[in-house]
Amino acid sequence: MVRHLKTTQMTYWGKLNEGILWQLPDVFIKICTLIALVTLWRVVMLENVDTGMTMEQMLCYTYLNALLADMMVVKSPASGWLSEGVLLKLFGRPQSVLGQLIAITVGGWVPMLLLFSLPMALASPLLGIRLIPASLWFFPSLLLCISLGFAVDMLFACLSIKLRNMSWMISQIRTAIIALFSGTIIPIRLLPLGLDQAMKYQPFAYLGGASLSIFTGTSQPYEVIALQVFWNLILWSIALYVMRKSQEGMVSYGG
Repeated sequence: MVRHLKTTQMTYWGKLNEGILWQLPDVFIKICTLIALVTLWRVVMLENVDTGMTMEQMLCYTYLNALLADMMVVKSPASGWLSEGVLLKLFGRPQSVLGQLIAITVGGWVPMLLLFSLPMALASPLLGIRLIPASLWFFPSLLLCISLGFAVDMLFACLSIKLRNMSWMISQIRTAIIALFSGTIIPIRLLPLGLDQAMKYQPFAYLGGASLSIFTGTSQPYEVIALQVFWNLILWSIALYVMRKSQEGMVSYGG
């Protein structure tokens, strides 16, 4: 555990090697995007569009998703561990590969959490956003969401091993699938033609959108958490099996 915490710390400081000023353009872009999204949803909701959510819930959903975007849909270095040579570095250390991936990923979240998420959370009342969870079950749900995100990330990483030299294409397909099916950008309950019911129980729905729905009070916590636990057990079992089988086919720069 201590070694993994040190890895997290090293990753965090590595992100800030060139100074905080180099992070400010990304922070500025995120702030502008967030304000634009909040303004857009406020205009849409003023038109009395039936979304099944109040304006307060919709704005809170959008705002919190932006603040915790890295946690809502996990993307670890494993997605580029073949083409970027990450693979050799991880297997050359006396630590578990999975533990290193988690530690490196979490360490990479810290700068934006401190420079963007925390200040914008404190500034939320100025924008008319009330960031108070409807249920404290949001917090265990968020942990399950992160865990499920790592399992999904591992499966896509193993797919890149199988297909080789197609990491960019897999990344684009993954981004499109998760953006549509996770409910982080557009809540699943807003999908038309009965798609909301058809997609309600698929695994991607229990990434960010599920936890956000608990926070805003639009879903029953017990049902959501039960299904998050179910999909964690299923996908982690598959991910660990596929990863073990994929190791024989791993090829990275350097051998």
